[in-house]
Amino acid sequence: MDKLVVEGGVALNGEVRISGAKNCALPLMAATLIASGKHGFSNVPRLRDIKTMGSLLAHMGAVCEHETDYEIDTSDIHTLTAPYELVKTMRASVLVLGPMLARYRRARVSLPGGCAIGARPINLHLKALEQMGVDIVLEHGYVVGEARRLRGAEIRFEQVTVTGTENIMMAACLADGVTVLKNAAREPEVVALADYLRLMGAQIEGEGADEITITGVGELRPSRCEVIPDRIEAGTYLVAAAITGGSLRLTGLRHEHVRTVLEKLVDAGVSIEIGEGFVDVRGNGRVCSVNVETQPYPGFPTDMQAQFMALMAVGDGVSLIKERIFENRFMHVLELERMGADIELDGRTAMVRGVKKLSGAPVMATDLRASASLVLGALAAEGTTEINRIYHLDRGYEAIEKKLSAVGARIRRVSGRGE
Repeated sequence: MDKLVVEGGVALNGEVRISGAKNCALPLMAATLIASGKHGFSNVPRLRDIKTMGSLLAHMGAVCEHETDYEIDTSDIHTLTAPYELVKTMRASVLVLGPMLARYRRARVSLPGGCAIGARPINLHLKALEQMGVDIVLEHGYVVGEARRLRGAEIRFEQVTVTGTENIMMAACLADGVTVLKNAAREPEVVALADYLRLMGAQIEGEGADEITITGVGELRPSRCEVIPDRIEAGTYLVAAAITGGSLRLTGLRHEHVRTVLEKLVDAGVSIEIGEGFVDVRGNGRVCSVNVETQPYPGFPTDMQAQFMALMAVGDGVSLIKERIFENRFMHVLELERMGADIELDGRTAMVRGVKKLSGAPVMATDLRASASLVLGALAAEGTTEINRIYHLDRGYEAIEKKLSAVGARIRRVSGRGE
């Protein structure tokens, strides 16, 4: 099992190009099931989760090719089952449920897995599908859905759900009548999916707000689009510059998608300059401690909480970090403490007392974003850090050690065993 070895204490300098967003690419790939034919996507990152989704679609009969662009031909779908073996490592696999029900009126999808960051039940998806006329049965670890015909409905999500919004939006594209999604997710990835569905011939209005209206049509057709930049990767590299006291230019990103992260960095004393197609970020010595509370978009993203905690671990003062999305997303705390961080937990709130320096230590990644926080801590730490179980990291960061090495980091991937 691979691990990363990081020798810290080097200020990063140079330019980093941000990759396409996996959280945009995955629902786009799932959406290809709605329309028979050849779909195409550019700017698709080469990540483990992308490979898993491709394998899942191929199992169902799609032909997937990833050379320059990602091409998916769904002309010969012959299996309407998403098996446990392919779904267990990636929660986003559940996104095939809505498209299959829309086009074929039946589906059998294993209950999903993914990072162990707290309960992320799909009951909101299933309740909404039942409102649209789908008969749902849970059997042997699978969701089995069947409908004679999907019908439009007014659906209010009990809590904001990104994958739930995406799944039901896709299902509604071929339903009879009008579907209105209330308390819908507003993330850029939801907007990007709506844009692609419209290119396919769907009638969708309101994406980007908390109410989305979908008017069902008879059929959709394949199309092509570009995957939007990964705002969480961008946020991670913004913090990398700040935590090392370096200076980075990030290109290929959309600064409006990381607005709340930029605002918090400015509050912490980090210099930010926004230009056309780039963001310059420069650390100015030890950062000031600031408070953070995660919220659904456009609030501060839960996927940046761990990375920001690493930054606050070397802040000048005390920071309160409140996690309002997931109840078990502080698993990185113990590993940061192994590096010398001073963090006290009280339920969903972490009190972070900044220390002058972190020190290198062997640590273990527990989920995707926790992995990123450990890399950031290691970049700033004195000495050498070994980060084990980096297969989590490979799910969401394209060539992270190569990108960091190119801007001065002393980081390398080696074969090792995570205990």
